Formats: sequence, structure tokens, C-alpha cells
Amino acid sequence: MSSAAPSAPARRRLRLATALPGLVVVAAALIGLFASPSAARSDTASQALRMDATAPITYSAPSSPQQIAAGDVLFQQNCASCHGADASGGVGPNLRGLGAATIDFWVSTGRMPLANAAVQAVRKPPRFNRQQTLDIVAYVNSLQPPAPGRVGIPTVDTAGANLAEGQSLFVLNCAACHTITGSGDALANNFSAPTLHKATATQVAEAIRTGPGNMPWFGPNELTDQQVADIVAYVKGPIQHPDNAGGVGLGGIGPVAEGFVGLLVGVGGIMLIAYWQGERA
Repeated sequence: MSSAAPSAPARRRLRLATALPGLVVVAAALIGLFASPSAARSDTASQALRMDATAPITYSAPSSPQQIAAGDVLFQQNCASCHGADASGGVGPNLRGLGAATIDFWVSTGRMPLANAAVQAVRKPPRFNRQQTLDIVAYVNSLQPPAPGRVGIPTVDTAGANLAEGQSLFVLNCAACHTITGSGDALANNFSAPTLHKATATQVAEAIRTGPGNMPWFGPNELTDQQVADIVAYVKGPIQHPDNAGGVGLGGIGPVAEGFVGLLVGVGGIMLIAYWQGERA
């Protein structure tokens, strides 16, 4: 029994169905040919972006043998009487394992050496220059590996910092003790939160990361390096260099007190001028 030959339209549909898989393969190859370089370029650009991105804070610790030797001499002359010859403590606390940032903060701010261990250490002109400070840091840091979470001396890059975020973080975490203007305030038991108006960027970051005195210690789980850089930028900007639209900042004593000063000087001055004009008339 013979079958009828397929019609012309049926033959065209058959040829199209047969050729379709080949067309799909060719199209896929062409897409791959043109898409692959594009994807490679995209991956390359992504890698370049990641390589160009820099962390806002880098941590380092001086450790050369020359620095350690020089720091040993300075430590024995100025610190050992309280902290012991090997920094393990005595009248003063044990310094071993505290990390470079802690030692640098206390020495660079002039809080150490301390004349009277019974009173709170306050900021004063440092006894040592920068090189001597780093030598002392190198010596103490060499005595014992830093404990987990204890960081090196931070170098802060605030170029990409967010001032608005820094203000929010400062208000949330710092203003309760240091006040909203960073001027410092009295605390309980004759302690006080110091002013931030003289702190360097490194010292602000050191204080956040090490928690000197009664200050809480903010590790990376509480504040990221970017958040710390934002706070540093806010302290070094609006806190230390406020924009006093009225011309005189009055030390940032607050709107109520500033209002009274404005009332006394402004209204009082107008009254005196009016009285003087009345006398002349």
C-alpha cells in the first residue's frame, strides 16, 4: 500500500523543523561569542572596583628592634615605677596584651605618665614627642601578643565618610556623656567625660576601639570601621569646627542659655540705646 507524497507546504514545514535545532545551536554560539567578552569585561570591572576600594581605617603597630630598644629605655625611666619593669602592673595596671592603640592613646594624649594614680587622668600636653611615643608603644606591645580584639594604631581616611550618619551615631552613642557639642561633662563619682575639641582623628578612633577609663569599648560588632570613620569625620568637622551662623558660638552652651544671652545683650542693649536717646531729647 503506497502513501501519498507530502504537499509543498508540508515539505516546507518539515524542512523548517529539521533546520530549527541547527539554528538554535548557531544562535547560542553567536550569543556566547559576543556575550563572553562583555561578561569578562564586567567581571574585570567588578574586580577593579573591589581592588580600588580601600578600607576607611588601617591598623598598624610599630615593631622594629630599634623602636623596641629605645622604648625600653623610655619606659624604664618614666613608666616602670608604676607599671613594673615588665609592664605587668604594680601601682598602675598591667599593660601587657592591651595592644598598640591603647598605649598610644594614653601616652599621646598626655594622660600618662600620671602624677597621682588616685585621680582621673586628664588630657594635658604630652611628655613625649611622636617618635618617642611610638617607641614606648613598640616596647610594651612586644612584651605580649595583643589580646583578641585589641587593635593597632588606627589611621582614619574620612574622604568617603558620611557626616549625617556620623552625627546620628554620635548622638546615639557619644552625646550622653560628651554632650551634643562634644564639650564633655561631669559624670558620677568625680569622673568626667573629656572634651573632644582637641582630639585628633587617630585619638577619636582609638578611644572608640579601646574604651579608655569609664568609656565603653566599641568593637567591630558594635561599630564597623566605616561607622567609626563617620563618627571621626563628624567630630573633626562640625564638632571641632562648628558653623556658628550667629557669629559667636558661645562655646555651644545650648539654645536655652544662648537665648538668655541673646535676650540680655540684644534687648538690654536696645533698652540702653532708647534710654540714652530719651535723655538727649
